[in-house]
Amino acid sequence: MRNVKTLLLAVAATVSLSTLAACGGDGSGEGAGNASAGSFGECETYGEKGSISLDPITEGVLTVQTNLPSPGWWKGETPETTTGGYEFCLAVNIAHRAGLDSVRVENVSFDALVAGQTQGYDMAMAQISVTPEREEVVAFSAPYFDSNLGVLAPSDTEITEDTLRDAEIGVQVGTTAVTWAQSTLQPSEEPQLFQDTTSMVTGVSSGIADAVVQDTAIMLGFAKNSGGSLEVVGQFETGEHYAAIYPQDSSNGDAVSGAIEAMREDGTLDKLSATWLGPELGGDPAAVPVWTLK
Repeated sequence: MRNVKTLLLAVAATVSLSTLAACGGDGSGEGAGNASAGSFGECETYGEKGSISLDPITEGVLTVQTNLPSPGWWKGETPETTTGGYEFCLAVNIAHRAGLDSVRVENVSFDALVAGQTQGYDMAMAQISVTPEREEVVAFSAPYFDSNLGVLAPSDTEITEDTLRDAEIGVQVGTTAVTWAQSTLQPSEEPQLFQDTTSMVTGVSSGIADAVVQDTAIMLGFAKNSGGSLEVVGQFETGEHYAAIYPQDSSNGDAVSGAIEAMREDGTLDKLSATWLGPELGGDPAAVPVWTLK
């Protein structure tokens, strides 16, 4: 998804999701459950505890950076209220397999994250697509999700794949949708740039933009939360993949990638998708019509 363009300051909203005696999920800010109880927050853990070795920056804790809110991927608007979601539970399962007892979530600027400007973390997941530009400043894990670009529009829109170029399009700065819109879609009018996903969705809801373009799975989440006023009307195949990132000098890359590959093989990634993406997003990304530009 999101590509480097404008460097924003890293906004630290750091909350430790510390170990509980039982499952979390009460919104108290203690979002990581007791590993010995078999779950962190609302996340189920799979695989053998302690089967991989990590060297975290804080002993016993996996520090994960992301950009909130992100429906389906992170259940919670802030670090202290995060208790589930595909990426959070993926981080939990990596922590579990590393024998760690808690996960700390930090909410940071997306642009700063993919530009390698944030510090003090073990790994980051924020639906980050692998690009050559990003590989120059951060290291990527093995991919855990394949992503397309979805078109979010009012439910009563008349926009089709044939008329999209003539519509007023919105995209978020720092995302790969910006490059796609400018170089591939080439709309009649220059795409509108929004600073974050929430303001972009507000823009299409209020009529500032006719449609907005970002990752299909992300747009499905916002469509679900719109009360039926918004719909993902189409998507474009991009060949993009989401992967976790970590500092280039980190010694944990091979272990993180190995854990992700193992979770792909043993079905853990499929379980996370079935649990969090389909129900939380209100639809299967694969069911959205695939559009082709002509």
